[in-house]
Amino acid sequence: MQQFTYNFPFTAIVGQERMQRALILNAIDSRIGGVLIRGERGTAKSTAARALAALLPELKVIEGCRFGCDPDRPMEWCTECRQRFTDGVKPSVITRPTPFVNLPISATEDRVVGTLDIEKAIQKGEKAFEPGVLAAANRGLLYIDEVNLLDDHVVDVLLDSAAMGVNIIEREGVSFSHPARFILVGTMNPEEGDLRPQLLDRFGLSVQVRGLRSALERVAIMKRRLAYEENPEAFCREWQTRERELGFQIQQARRLLQEVQYSRDDLLAITQLTAHFQVDGHRPDMVILKTARAQAAFEGRNRITLEDIAIAAELALPHRLKHSPFEQQFTQVEQLRDEIETFLGLKPNQQGEQRRPMGLKTYDEVLKEYADPNNPLKDFVDTGLR
Repeated sequence: MQQFTYNFPFTAIVGQERMQRALILNAIDSRIGGVLIRGERGTAKSTAARALAALLPELKVIEGCRFGCDPDRPMEWCTECRQRFTDGVKPSVITRPTPFVNLPISATEDRVVGTLDIEKAIQKGEKAFEPGVLAAANRGLLYIDEVNLLDDHVVDVLLDSAAMGVNIIEREGVSFSHPARFILVGTMNPEEGDLRPQLLDRFGLSVQVRGLRSALERVAIMKRRLAYEENPEAFCREWQTRERELGFQIQQARRLLQEVQYSRDDLLAITQLTAHFQVDGHRPDMVILKTARAQAAFEGRNRITLEDIAIAAELALPHRLKHSPFEQQFTQVEQLRDEIETFLGLKPNQQGEQRRPMGLKTYDEVLKEYADPNNPLKDFVDTGLR
C-alpha cells in the first residue's frame, strides 16, 4: 500500500520571513547560488527547506533519463540523452515531483559527483557512469545539514556545480557530463564551527535565524505543530490553498524572470552599495542583481527598484561583512537593513518625505569624474555604462 508523507506546510511556518524569502528567491532563480541558514537548533531550518521542495510544481523530464533532463532545454541534456536523441528524434516526456535530496555530512567526493567505470570504458568503449548526489538533485533542492562539518573539498565541489549548473566528471581521459542545476540550502550552528571565508562567500545568500521571543508567536508555533502531529493530513489540507497560491506565484515569477529589466543607475547603486560596505570581490554585486530581479519577478514586476536592491543586499551581505563576533551578528543583521535603506535614501525623514540617497551618485555625476579625455577609464565608462 502506498504511503503518503505530509510535509509541514511552508506557509504555516511562523516568524521566519527572512529565511522564507531567501528560499523563495532561490527557487525562482537557482543561479543566485543557494542560501546558508545559520542559527540555533529548532528554528525550522530543515522544515522550511523540505517544505519548499514540496510546494514547487512538478517537473517535465525525459522518460528514462537518470538525471531528469528538461525536454525543453536540449543544450543542457546529459551525455546519454544527447546520444539517444539525434536527427530530430523527440523524447517521451513524463512528470515527477521536484526532488529533495539530503546530503549526509559523511559524503565523499565520489558519492557527490558519481563514478566512472574506467575499466569498462577502456575495454568496451562504453561510458559506464554511476550517478551521485548531484544527479539526484538536478532541478530540485539539495539540503545539507551541518554544512560546516562537511569536508571543505566536498563543499567546493558542490558550490562549483551549483554555480555552473553542470557536473563534469573526468577520469583517465574519459569524461561524462550531466546537468546539475539545483537549489542549494546549507544549515549550520556557528557554535559548532564556521565555514572558511572563501566558502562562505560562495553561498549566494545567508540568513541568521533564532528562536522567537514573542510569547504569542511561540504559542502559534505550538498550536500549529500540535495540530500537525495530531492529524497531518487535515492540517495540510487546511493550508493547501495558501500553498498552491505561493507555488503558482513562484512558477509565474520563473516565467517572468528573463523579462525583468534594470538600468545603468541600478547597476551603479549596487556597486556603490557594495563598495560602501567594503566587501571583497565582485561576486556580491552579481548576487544582489540576480536576487533583486527575482524579487521583482516574485512581485510581478518587469523592472527592479531600489527597494528590490535593498532586500537583496540584506540577504547577500551579512556573511560577507568584515569579521564580527557571532555574539554581535543578530544585532548587526537588524542594523544592516537600516544602514542599507539610509544609503539608498529609502528611509523617510520625520516629515514622512523621502530622503535623497546619502551615498549614491547619479550616472551623470559618475561620468563627470571621468570627463578628463586623458583618463584611461573614460572609454570604458562611456561604453560599459550605456
